[in-house]
Amino acid sequence: MTSHNVTYIGAFIAGLLSFLSPCVLPLIPSYITYITGLSFADLQAEHPAHIIRQKTILHSLFFIAGFTVVFVLLGASATYIGSVLQENAVIIRKIGGVLLVILGIHVTGILPLRFLLGEKRVTIKHKPAGYVGSFLVGIAFAAGWTPCIGPILAAILAVAATEESVYHGIVLLLLYSMGLGVPFFLSALAMHRFLTIFNRFKKYIHLFEIITGIFLMVIGVLIYTNWLSRLSGYVTIIFKGFE
Repeated sequence: MTSHNVTYIGAFIAGLLSFLSPCVLPLIPSYITYITGLSFADLQAEHPAHIIRQKTILHSLFFIAGFTVVFVLLGASATYIGSVLQENAVIIRKIGGVLLVILGIHVTGILPLRFLLGEKRVTIKHKPAGYVGSFLVGIAFAAGWTPCIGPILAAILAVAATEESVYHGIVLLLLYSMGLGVPFFLSALAMHRFLTIFNRFKKYIHLFEIITGIFLMVIGVLIYTNWLSRLSGYVTIIFKGFE
């Protein structure tokens, strides 16, 4: 396992955290009915018809592709800008670390930041028809992420900015998108099961916010102190010892 593998795993986990955030998880049924054009009753059926399953699969994949394109472009840009500003890499890294700690404090609810409490989401009142429409909705979803998904994404972009290669920044955000997209896709395929699990999970949402905030603060401290790179190096040495 290389040092990049460690950050890649972290990016995928961050995507899962974004999916489970209070701004995304409760809205999953609405997103799915909106992009597919199917009724909630059709999606909730325990054994949906073949045509319903086919439409759900394709619309979901196009929606996921839409936000993946935006996130990957952000990752490539963050890495490119980071490499251009390499002379000031230490200062930029420390500023990024401090900002992530502040965002983590906000997410836990210890010190809510007023400017982050408003909903910052692009909405499309009338979805364009077809699969292209679902792709465009995915782009809108990514372009207008909410305050909940923003801090987690900021953490991954901060890591991407420290990468030496644009390729690694792209892979980092691609895996983040997969962490967000895979559970979305599975939820679309099994809406009946998703609602059952969600009803059990929703009472723990505040606890989950606290855990996410702590996760962001830890990442912020690791980036500020440059321990993220050191830990990745230690993990690489440990795994090489087992080879």
